[in-house]
Amino acid sequence: MPAPDRATAPTSGRSVVLGSTSPYRRELLTRLRLPFTVAAPRVDETPRGGELPAALARRLAVAKAHAVASAHPEAAVIGSDQVADLEGEPLGKPGTHQRAVDQLRRMRGRTVVFQTAVAVVCRATGFEQLDLAPVRVRFRHLSDAEIEAYLRAEQPYDCAGSAKSEGLGIALLEAIDSDDPTALVGLPLIRTCRMLRAAGVTLLA
Repeated sequence: MPAPDRATAPTSGRSVVLGSTSPYRRELLTRLRLPFTVAAPRVDETPRGGELPAALARRLAVAKAHAVASAHPEAAVIGSDQVADLEGEPLGKPGTHQRAVDQLRRMRGRTVVFQTAVAVVCRATGFEQLDLAPVRVRFRHLSDAEIEAYLRAEQPYDCAGSAKSEGLGIALLEAIDSDDPTALVGLPLIRTCRMLRAAGVTLLA
């Protein structure tokens, strides 16, 4: 397990574990300036037959939190998952260049809802909360040349829907609509803070 991320200010209360190996979620949680450790959840992310994107994101967020909480029963464990929702069809991480091309071609000129779920679980106290932060994203009418240039520069093959909005991916978009601004990157911090406080984690100590 990686060493704890150290806060720049002291904090008290229940310890925190991020159940994710995503560098994007780790960077976002670091913004809260509280100590936390990182553990990899071992969860099968395959969608179930007929499972809608929002339901898939919720299920996987809870599953990831519980998978890690079994080894960290006293901690507040964060699990999160993001699924791009194209009119009810889930689009996950492309993994390859060609799949990323195919995803972006399908999304150009359309509105995609990025369904980002977050769960906080503490086994010792029986605490469990889950919330969903949908982000509506309208894509530009992208040319094939723009898609290729973006993918060569950013290589966002580990990002749901191939859209790395915190980087060059912002140039793909016309508009973003969200009430939790970090949700599109992968972890809705407003919701996460609320859950951590409810689980007994002291913020702003």
